[in-house]
Amino acid sequence: MRQFVILLLLALSLPARGADTMTGIFDDAFHTLRISVNGDYMAPPVLLLDSGGELTVSFDEIAESNSYLRYSLVHCNANWTESTLVESEFLDGFNFGDVDDYEYSRMTATHYVNYRITLPNDRFRFKVSGNYLIRVYRDDNPDTTLLQARFMVSESTAMVQADVLSVTDIDYNDAHQQVSVAVDATNAKVEDVFNDLMVYVSQNGRLDNEVMVRQPLRVSGKTAYYEHLRPLIFPAGNEYRRMETVSTTYPGMNVESMEYHEPFYHATVATDYPRSSDQYVYDQTQSGRFFVREYNSSDSDIEADYVVTHFTLDAPELPGKHIFLDGDFTYRRFDPQSLMTYNRATGLYEKTLLLKQGAYNYQFLTIDTDGKSHMASTSTIEGDYYQTRNEYLIKVYTRHRGERYDRLIGVTTVLFH
Repeated sequence: MRQFVILLLLALSLPARGADTMTGIFDDAFHTLRISVNGDYMAPPVLLLDSGGELTVSFDEIAESNSYLRYSLVHCNANWTESTLVESEFLDGFNFGDVDDYEYSRMTATHYVNYRITLPNDRFRFKVSGNYLIRVYRDDNPDTTLLQARFMVSESTAMVQADVLSVTDIDYNDAHQQVSVAVDATNAKVEDVFNDLMVYVSQNGRLDNEVMVRQPLRVSGKTAYYEHLRPLIFPAGNEYRRMETVSTTYPGMNVESMEYHEPFYHATVATDYPRSSDQYVYDQTQSGRFFVREYNSSDSDIEADYVVTHFTLDAPELPGKHIFLDGDFTYRRFDPQSLMTYNRATGLYEKTLLLKQGAYNYQFLTIDTDGKSHMASTSTIEGDYYQTRNEYLIKVYTRHRGERYDRLIGVTTVLFH
């Protein structure tokens, strides 16, 4: 009953944002949704328009045999609301396809099917840039989305440069980092550089603290400079925590034990502790990403097993706050799947997830339960340290006169060193 009350309060506290266009899985049989561009899982999910590149969406279904699945695409505005374009305006071809590229797992205790979708393909090509959402559904039930994933298609007509400093307009080498951006729109056919650009900046793949700025501080010719703007000052956070389950025969990094209890392997992650009062310690992380890996495998996509993974956080109960497990493996959602639950019997916050073997980055974020803000905080559990090696993604959109969609004209990433 207590768990039900917590989830009800959570649902009431999170703001309504219209149709759900966030990356996520909505069926318990499906797991490990990943996106790569030209095989690079470190790259942002951005495909260059008419470049010949490939974007791959992969996921697993825990099952003995494959399902008959299909996919379709949705074109979205810069803010991820669905655009008003009809399918023939953003795609050259048919807006559906069969998910017919799959393999069965082998040598695993948990049997599953690994699926792959490659875009574009012989069914269609992209006609316009912008934000896209891919939906996967069963062939006999097209109205029920099993999973969905965001990606972008860029024209790359604008040159985007960015820098990050720990000397900010509000503190000096303390708890924040400040981003500056320069956009050269000479080749992007932007009429009014001061008013017609939308610059989105996100930190380490997070969605809750992503910001959008429109007016630059100054313009020189066709170049807009976004400098000394308060929205571009971010709490610095801390390096992501890491753990590895690359072997089912011995505990990996930050894992206390690995045991088999039919039908799953179980990994107990070493208990985590708040770091907000500690000194900063450098660690080379992957900015919240995860990588599927089985150390003795020739093909981890189908030979890595599934492990029931137990996380614990030794922190006092925090009235008025939810604690969430954040990273790409929770798809950056603040929902029951990522919500830590306080166990008064053990005095620990706990979360158990079924994860594929691999290397995982994670952190603990807090959100006030009053629902006044959807932005999470790193300061409560992780702390904010200016030295943190954060990765920032900058996306630049524009909408030409008379058009009904937001063009993505430039993308870049910058890492704080």
